[in-house]
Amino acid sequence: MAVATQPAVESDQPAEPATQPTSWVWNEASLPAGFPPPGKVGEVLIKHYPAYRAARTKASDVGGENRMFGTLFNHIKKNNIPMTAPVELTYAPDGKGYQQADMLFMYESLNKPRGTTQPGVEVLDIPPATVVSVGVRGGYSKGNFEGSLTKLEAYLSAHPEWQRAGPPRMLGYNSPFIPWFLRYSEVQIPVVPQ
Repeated sequence: MAVATQPAVESDQPAEPATQPTSWVWNEASLPAGFPPPGKVGEVLIKHYPAYRAARTKASDVGGENRMFGTLFNHIKKNNIPMTAPVELTYAPDGKGYQQADMLFMYESLNKPRGTTQPGVEVLDIPPATVVSVGVRGGYSKGNFEGSLTKLEAYLSAHPEWQRAGPPRMLGYNSPFIPWFLRYSEVQIPVVPQ
């Protein structure tokens, strides 16, 4: 399995068929300051992220996964914070795989004021991180997440120079308005060099 240490550069060429690696993403919002561009579908990359500010909600604090997006959207709307992409989804083991635990909306920069909070939302400053990442085309499903996670774990087994440094996450780049089969995400595991 090939690995690149630099993310793919987006192209203005038409999208390739879904069976081919591609970095084409339906851009609905800007990336947070300093974020690397999305990688190619199916390609494993080592990516470096700067520190960022994000509003976080937990499924357990707002009545389940289905209420997280609306809770965070109300926070950014109330505080006049522009929507960015991606949206971060964190996962925790549930005995049969993984269960979505948190959702984070990233601020455009660390300089953006925190705004007023509301029940179920906390604003955090997230430190820089290095991750092993793979691009995914299709819905933000548990199956896509776990299948991609298996690919990343195989990469880590074959590359002992990297050690897992935290729980996995999914970065979702598209809103529910984009058909599921066109949505792009990245599944990632934080890593540190051994």
